[in-house]
This record gives sequence, C-alpha cells and structure tokens, in this order.
Amino acid sequence: MRKYYNLHTSGRVADIQVYGDITSSKWADSDVTSYDLVNELAGLDVDEVNAYINSYGGEVAEGLAIYHALKRHPARVNTYCDGFACSIASVIFMAGDARVMGDASLLMIHNASTVAAGTSAELSKAAEDLETISNQVRQAYLNAGVALSEDELQAMLDAETWLTPVQALELGFATAIAKEPQSQRPTQSARRSIFDRITADPERAEEPKTEDTHTEEPKENRLLNFLAGAMKAQ
Repeated sequence: MRKYYNLHTSGRVADIQVYGDITSSKWADSDVTSYDLVNELAGLDVDEVNAYINSYGGEVAEGLAIYHALKRHPARVNTYCDGFACSIASVIFMAGDARVMGDASLLMIHNASTVAAGTSAELSKAAEDLETISNQVRQAYLNAGVALSEDELQAMLDAETWLTPVQALELGFATAIAKEPQSQRPTQSARRSIFDRITADPERAEEPKTEDTHTEEPKENRLLNFLAGAMKAQ
C-alpha cells in the first residue's frame, strides 16, 4: 500500500513530501496523520530534514503534533511551500529553521474553526475553547519571529489572509523565496525570430549598393522570398 506521504533519505538528508490533508483518519493515499509521520521522524538519524508542503490544512491537533515533532528533531529542518500551505499546514511550515516559499506559492492563515450544536451554554463553551485553540496556533507564528505585533497578527487571522511569497518574506513568515531556473528551451521558431529581426530594426546596416539596371523588387516580396528560403532550409 502506498504511503500517505513520501519519505526519502539520501546520506544524512531526509526529504518529506506532505502533499495532502492533515487528518487523524486516513481515507486517501495523500492524507497525512501525525501518528505515522511523527514515528517516522523519531527514527530518522540525519543531519537535515527537508519538508515539502502542499496542503489545504486540516485538523489542528494533528498539525500541532507534526509542528512540534519537526521543532524538536535534532536535525536542521527546512520547510518548503511548494503550492499552498493553508490553515494548520501554514503552522507546520513555521517549524522550519529555514522557511522557503516557492516563487508561485501561497500561504494562508486564519483562526481555528469548528462546527458546534447544543444549548447556549454549550455553544458559549465551544466558543471559549476555540479561542484558546486559536491563541496556541497564533503562538506558532510569533515563535517564528514574524514582524508583527500580536494585534496585527490577530487582525490578519481574523481576515483569513492569503500571503504571496514577497509578503510572507517581508512579514517574517518565510526566510527566503526559491527562484526557479528559467527554461533554456527556445521560445520562438526560427521563422519568427528571422521575421522579428528583419522588421524590428529599420536602421540595420545597409548592404553595399551596386549599379543595376533592373527594377528593384519591392521590399515586401524580398522579405517573403527570404522567409520562404529559410523555411525550406529547416
């Protein structure tokens, strides 16, 4: 059976890919539970752990357990936001000594939420409990050294805020932005490149003129003939 996440070790480095919902009950191969992941982490004798994250979040208790397991591991931990790190997945992202945003990734932070039913007293108790849980989640961001006061951070949590890589870096949620290498593949055909070079430079060097008694071929025809020759040569 395929694991809910991928764990790969090479020498003294371990790579973990958390690409799924954070949950206590595994229904899909991509679901991530704290029980299995924490046990795997405890058995890793490595110097560096790279955790790659793409998750909409999930259960707070599961995410906090993963966050603390990464924090207490003796290895250096690097967390990478490859796609989305939302809700409790953004807290797991905070566990990194280095926290790297992909240049097209997003971080989303908000308060904890729940579904409740019952009497007014039971609903009030649920609201109080939810406030306590949200305060602990907020502490994970503050522990990471975000450049925000508690009130400023709380306002962002209240607003359910999405953060671009630049914003995450500026506010201290991230420590770096990964720049993907530019593709070296050609982006234009030879025909298009030739056409652009001919038509875009009206002051290109003139060819030496020679005396000729025949009527000069129109510029448009010369260009079409030139392109036709280039097409045949490919």
